[in-house]
Amino acid sequence: MRTYKRKTERADTPKDVVERACHLIIFDNKSIKATSKQYDIPYKTLHRYVVKLKEKFERNPNLTRAELTLDSVGYIKNRQVFTDVEEEALASYLKKAADIYYGLTPYETQKLAYQFAIKSNKAMPDSWRTKLLAGEDWLGSFLKRHSSLSIRTPQATSLSRATSFNKYNVSMFFANLTTVYQRLNLSPGDIWNVDETGITTVQVPNRIIARRGIKSLGKMTSAERGTLVTVAVAVSALGNMVPPFFVFPRVLYKSHFVRGGPIGCEGDANPSGWMKEENFIKYAKHFVQHVKHSKEKPVLLLLDYHDSHLSIEALDYFKANGVTVLSFPPHCSHKLQPLDRSVYGPSKKYFNRACDNWLASNPGKTITIYDIPELLKTSLPLAATIENIQSGFRVSGISPLNENIFPDSEFSGSYVTDRPMPNSHDAGNFSACDVSTVAVPSISDASNRLSNVEEVPMPDHHTVTETHTLAPQCSSVNTDQITNTMPSPTRSLSTERESPSLLDETLNSVYEAELRENLKTPENVHPPEANVPPSLYNLNLASTLSATLEELRPFPKAAPLLDNRRNIRKRKKCTESYADSVPGEQWIQCITCKLWAHSKCARGNLMFFECKHCISDIED
Repeated sequence: MRTYKRKTERADTPKDVVERACHLIIFDNKSIKATSKQYDIPYKTLHRYVVKLKEKFERNPNLTRAELTLDSVGYIKNRQVFTDVEEEALASYLKKAADIYYGLTPYETQKLAYQFAIKSNKAMPDSWRTKLLAGEDWLGSFLKRHSSLSIRTPQATSLSRATSFNKYNVSMFFANLTTVYQRLNLSPGDIWNVDETGITTVQVPNRIIARRGIKSLGKMTSAERGTLVTVAVAVSALGNMVPPFFVFPRVLYKSHFVRGGPIGCEGDANPSGWMKEENFIKYAKHFVQHVKHSKEKPVLLLLDYHDSHLSIEALDYFKANGVTVLSFPPHCSHKLQPLDRSVYGPSKKYFNRACDNWLASNPGKTITIYDIPELLKTSLPLAATIENIQSGFRVSGISPLNENIFPDSEFSGSYVTDRPMPNSHDAGNFSACDVSTVAVPSISDASNRLSNVEEVPMPDHHTVTETHTLAPQCSSVNTDQITNTMPSPTRSLSTERESPSLLDETLNSVYEAELRENLKTPENVHPPEANVPPSLYNLNLASTLSATLEELRPFPKAAPLLDNRRNIRKRKKCTESYADSVPGEQWIQCITCKLWAHSKCARGNLMFFECKHCISDIED
C-alpha cells in the first residue's frame, strides 16, 4: 500500500534496548520476567531474542557485549528489495555523484537501482523486469527512508568553474594573499574588492499570489529582451563602498546618463556595454579618487582575471598611487570573491523589486538604460550593508585571513580532472619568463615525446602587482588522487575537449545484454555464516557494495593528458602542429594551458596571451 500508516506500536522497541535487556540476562544472570517488566518488553518476545543470542554466544564464547548483537529486531520488511546496508551504499553513491557535479536524475537513479538489484541477485517486483527500471514507489519510499536525500534543481555549473576551484589554486592564492598581508601590514579598511555585474532593463519577476490551478500566469516587464548595462562596485572588508561606476552601451558618454543615480557615481560608454581596458582605466581613477590612499598608506585591491583588468596603463596608475593588485584564480570568483558571495545576489533581488514598483507607478512606460542608475540608487544600499559586505570577506577567508575556510568537500567538483603531481624537473620547465615569449619551436624535442604520457602542469594566476610587470607563476596542479574502480576511458589526441559521459553507450549495451540474460527469477542472497560475528561480516560489505555501484556506473574521470597534446593547437583557421612548423615561424604560448599558437593567429593581449579555452570567467 503506497500510503500505509502503521496503526499499532507492537514490535516498536529499539534494537539497542532489546540488546541491553538480553545482555543483562546472559551476562548478569537477571531473570527474563523481571527484565521484561523493567524494559516493557513482552516476555515471549524477550525470551525469543535471548535464545538467539545464547546460541550465537555458545558458538563463539569470546564475543563481548559490543560484539554480541542481533541481526534484526521487530517486523521484517519482506517487501523491501535492498537491505539497510545496501541502501546506505546507494545513498552514499548518490551523494558523491552530486558532490562532483554529476548527480543522477530520478530516472537514472531508478535505472541504477534495477541494475544493482540484478547484480546483487535480488528478488524484485515483476514491473521492474518489464520496464528494466525500478518503480516510482520504490524511489519515493527510498527517499523517505533517507531524509538526507531530496530531489533538487541544480544550478548550471561550467566545467571550468568546477575543475579550476581545487586545492592547489586556492592554496596558492592564499599564499600570495598572506605575503601581501605581511608586506603591507594591512587593516580591514585597506582591503578592497572590485567586480562588475550586468544589469538589464528587463527584470526577473518575483513570485506572486494568484488563483490556484491556473496554467499560464504573467507579470509585466518592459520588453521581451533587455539592454545590458555594466556596473562596477568596490567594497572594503570594513564595510565601506565606493560609488558605483556604470558602462553604458553607447558610443559616446554623456553626463545625463547617470542623472538620479547614487551620489558620487560616474560612468563611461562603449558599444557593447561591457567593461573594456579603456573603461577600466577611467574606473581606476574613480577608485583612487574615493579611496584616498597613497604610497605611504597602500591598499590591496582584489579582482578577477578579466582581460580588461590587465591594462598596463591601469596597473601603472595603481602602482603610482599605492594600490597593490591581487587577482583571483580563473573561474574561482564564485567562491573567493566577496561581492559574488554576499552582495550581488541580494542586489539583483532588490533591483527586481524596484523594477516591479517602477512599472506599477508608471503604467504604460518602459524602463530604459537611463533609469537604471535611479533604480540602483534605491536597491544597492539595501544589499551592500555593512553586515553583508563583512560576511562576504569572512566566508571567502580573506578578512579575517583563514586559508582553511574551505573543507575538502568544497573541492569535490575537481574530482573529474584530478591528476597526480608532475616531477619537479617538469614543473621547473615552465617559468614566469615563458609567459610572453615568442619562440621558434624545436621539431626534434617535440617529436621525441609524442608517445609519452605526462601530467601537464597548470600555471598560477594569482598575480600580485606592485610593479607593472605581471609574472604568473607556473606550477603543477595539486589535487588529492582519488582512485576509480574502473579504468579511465581513452581519449583522442585532439585538443578539443570531450565531454565526460557518466554511462557510456558501450557500457549500456553490455549491461543491457547481461540484464536480458538474467531475467530469470533470482535466488535469494545467502546470509553470512553462523560462526562469523555480524560486526565482522559487515566490516567490508559497504566498501564492496560501493565498488559494485561504481562498476555499474563509474564516476567520470578525465584521462591523463598526452605529451603531444601540448604540441598541437587546433583553431578554426590554424590547425598546424607545433612539431611540424617551418623554421623561422613565430609562436606564442598560452600562460594558462601552455599550448602553442601562431603569433599571427593569436588574438588579444599578446603580452599576457590566453587562448579562448582559458580566458577569464567569460564563458563561450
